[in-house]
Parts: sequence; structure tokens; C-alpha cells
Amino acid sequence: MPSASIPFVALIFSLPARNATERMRTWRALKSMGGAMLRDGLYLLPAREAQETMLTEVAEAIRTAGGMAEVVGLQPRSDTQHAGLRALFDRQEDYLALHDTITGIDPERLEASALKRAARLARRRFQELSAIDFFPNATQTRVLSSLTALEDRLLKRFDPDEPTPVQAPIPRRDPHAFQARLWVTRAHLWVDRLASAWLIQRFIDPLARFLWLAPGQMAPDGAVGFDFDGAEFSHVADRITFQTLLAAFDLETRPALMALGRMVYALDVGGPHPEAGGAEALLKGMRARIPDDDALFAACIPIFDDFHLFFSHEEHPDG
Repeated sequence: MPSASIPFVALIFSLPARNATERMRTWRALKSMGGAMLRDGLYLLPAREAQETMLTEVAEAIRTAGGMAEVVGLQPRSDTQHAGLRALFDRQEDYLALHDTITGIDPERLEASALKRAARLARRRFQELSAIDFFPNATQTRVLSSLTALEDRLLKRFDPDEPTPVQAPIPRRDPHAFQARLWVTRAHLWVDRLASAWLIQRFIDPLARFLWLAPGQMAPDGAVGFDFDGAEFSHVADRITFQTLLAAFDLETRPALMALGRMVYALDVGGPHPEAGGAEALLKGMRARIPDDDALFAACIPIFDDFHLFFSHEEHPDG
């Protein structure tokens, strides 16, 4: 692999002309990871660990398909050349197009479902862009500000009780201080509250008791609140409550829980995730069939157990 002093890494490859399928697969993979094409068969990325790993995997797939592929470091010979190569990764036009899309969404003229879908698609596009924006600048910040403002407007209109994220560090908590406690959250449970309650019972407080608060109902003294404004555990920065609990109780070292958290995030906030669609359909069906929150949570415990087991096997397919 290139040394840390080399700013770029390149994939040089060729494939047999008859192998159109592998050529298309390679092009899609390189495009999704933000590779810049210098010429046919020569793609460039910043020399960072994740990008070098991805290019190495693509190179191995090309060689398996009968092609030639090498991953090499690329060192510009001057500051001007370095700036020119870096400019290949400028996402300005893509961000501005997304900004036009966001500002063109009119909350007063679209129905709720169309508005939420438009906001989810905009968030997904922003996540896709930021994942390959290797040299972010003020444009990314501007677009994020517009997107956040749109989401805040929709939240206040359609989900006024949804917690507002706070910008603060997440302190580590001693699980011994959270045993056999009463945990409280908002009634009419949905995915983040359901998953968080499951996480609490399975990994934090096995003797936990739960109370679902009706609108306007105050939490009893001594109760531990989660997933509402002012709660001890709620949304922090870009983390949903489930992910805040993972960080607070030192559970981020467990890959299956982290994977489950990404799925819950996609369901709660929006964004791409391969299992989110099926999970959403299942949970919506259960909530329609089981209106009582106690019964719904009880029915969801084995569901989240199964999701956790699935993600455990995804990490260790032979285990």
C-alpha cells in the first residue's frame, strides 16, 4: 500500500473486451466510491485507508475475472498538479443541484407522504454525496443547513413530539447505577423507542420496568427518560436514541448492535439500508395489529432478538 505521505492512490486495470458484465460492475463500483476517471482503465482516489481497501478489493475482482489490475500510489510533482488532481473530487455542482432540490420542496403544497418522501430522498442524496466528498467546504455546510431546516419544519408539522437533537458530548455511564430502574418514554411506540427499550432490557438493565407517557404526562420522580426532549438519553447530534445508549453504555464495540443501530437510524431518520424496507413493513403491520404499547413491545422483543442474531451472523457468517 502507498505510504501515508502519498496523497492519492490509483487503480490501473484492463479487462477483456468480451467481459462487458465485469466492466460494468467495475465502473459502478468505482463510481459509487467516488473514483475520478483520468482515462479509461485509470481511476483515482485519495490515499486513505478505506479507499485503498476498496480499490484493492476491486482489483482482486478484476484479476479473478481474467483482467489485469494494480493499485499504486500517485505523488503529484508540483502544488499545481496536486490542486488539479484534488479538483477532480469537487462536488460543488452536485451539492448545488441538491440545494435547488431542497429549496424547491414546498411544504405548503405537497401532501404529508410526498413531503416526507422528498425529505428522505434529499437526506439520502446528501449522505451519498458527503460519503464521497473527500475535501468538504462551505458548500456542504450550506446544503446541510438547508436540509436540516427543511427536516425541522416537517418535524414540527407532522411529529411535534419527536425529540430535538442536542449538540453535546455523550458521557460514559456506569450500568450498575441503572439496574432495576423505571424507564419512561413517549407512548405510541415506534422504531427508535422500541429498539431502545429492547436494548435497555437486553444489554443495560435486565430488570427494567417501562412506562409509556401519554401526551402531557410527567415522568415520575427517579425514572430514567429516553427519546424525548429533556430525557436523560435522547437524540445527540446525528445519533438517534438507540445510538446514544450504545455510546453511553460502552456498547459500540459490539458490531451486531452497531449494525442494528444503522438499520434503526434509517427507519427513524431516513437513508439507505438494505434491511430497512422489510423491517418497516413488519413493524408497521405489528403496530396496526397491536395498539397496546405493552403488548407491542412484548411482541417486538423476539423480533429485535432475531435482527440482532441476523447481524451477528452477518459479521461472522461461519459462526
